[in-house]
Amino acid sequence: MGAIERGSYLFEPEHSIIAQNGAIHVYKDGEFVEEITFSFSGKYPELDQIEELVEDYCEERGI
Repeated sequence: MGAIERGSYLFEPEHSIIAQNGAIHVYKDGEFVEEITFSFSGKYPELDQIEELVEDYCEERGI
């Protein structure tokens, strides 16, 4: 699963299969902004789940 770009923002997801949680690191112009945390079930988080989190983040902030 690769990074997602939205304008000058970059969203880099990572996850832990053992802990069943993940995070999306948010960068703007190369600078770390914040971390979006989430949980999932199964072997891997669904791509749709990550895309929805990114979309919600962008809508809330007018990106």
